[in-house]
Amino acid sequence: MNSFEQVINRRKTRSVKWDLMEMIYEIEDASDILPMWVADMDFAAPRAVIDALHERIDHPIFGYSYMCEGCKTAVQTWLLNRHGWQTQNDWMLFHHGVVPAIATVIETFTQKSDRVLINTPVYPPFFSVPEKQGRQIVENKLLEDNGVYKLDFTSFENQLKQGIKLFIFCNPHNPGGTVWPRKTLQEIIRLCTKYDTLILSDEIHGDLVFPEFKHIPLALLAGAEADRIITCVAPTKTFNLAGVQAAVMIATDPEKREKLKENALSHGQMELSAFAAAALNAAYEHGAPWLDDLMKVLSSHMDYAIEKITKAIPNIKIYKPQGTYLLWIDYRATGLSEESIMKSLLTKGKLALEPGSKYGELGTGYLRMNVACPRATLEDGVQRFIHALT
Repeated sequence: MNSFEQVINRRKTRSVKWDLMEMIYEIEDASDILPMWVADMDFAAPRAVIDALHERIDHPIFGYSYMCEGCKTAVQTWLLNRHGWQTQNDWMLFHHGVVPAIATVIETFTQKSDRVLINTPVYPPFFSVPEKQGRQIVENKLLEDNGVYKLDFTSFENQLKQGIKLFIFCNPHNPGGTVWPRKTLQEIIRLCTKYDTLILSDEIHGDLVFPEFKHIPLALLAGAEADRIITCVAPTKTFNLAGVQAAVMIATDPEKREKLKENALSHGQMELSAFAAAALNAAYEHGAPWLDDLMKVLSSHMDYAIEKITKAIPNIKIYKPQGTYLLWIDYRATGLSEESIMKSLLTKGKLALEPGSKYGELGTGYLRMNVACPRATLEDGVQRFIHALT
């Protein structure tokens, strides 16, 4: 059986997606509810990664580990081959996830009450992490055109004029799936240079882009301004390794790297685990064929879900995203409130999706659906969605 067709039981595996629905959705029993919400896949990781973890666990001593030059070279080679970005090993600092890396960058380079700019709608930690650290969130509201988001650069520049210490950029965009074009990236760099704003570019979805589009690392275009950009990448979203917890911060500026290292020391932050190192290395060295196959599966899944749902419920709009494995479902024309549609999905359809309001005010009227699952699971989920709303 094709590994992307295999249905694997994830219940009782400490899975956030499958085992915490009662808590997340405040329901008594989720045993008959299908989760298509949080962004991890229901596919087995690449065989090469599983083999590498088996090899490491067969050595029975699990002492302190470090990220070797081979791990860094694997990242470097991947970024060059996949995205045309020539990095250097000494630009890399490793962290236990992109969200913790974002928190570290905010803490290192901003002070309490500093203004942090984000584009909305956007991944919830872009709001919550700066707020928890006492920073002021400034929202630059994205413009939407037939499912594609665009930056409002007039508003963006006006906000930068008022003093922004850090711009946190989602590249590609989550939840909308927009893969930002070169001109947009160049204008972001130009304006942030003009107003001396540091940029954190979260590129965790950069590998999950369909062939018609091209992810461009922001720092690749920055030239002499690359030092104002800290890029976060990870194998975890690409290869379904979120529980392994591994991410990379890439900073060309040695002074910024030293500050990030000092921050790590101040928190007693250790290197990544032996298992994270093994998984990261194997994924980047051997995972390309698996990823190419995955993208074909995801494209077919999205076509199926969009066709079935919009045909059955004409008031629903779904545009195929340019990247990611997440559908951003527009139900505004149904007239339903978020409370009522979520209730119908959970109680009638027995389906758990994410409400769009989690992504900010502009997300109201949308749902996020994860289609990275075996075809049988997808078809079940689509039928549950249609049943809930018809």
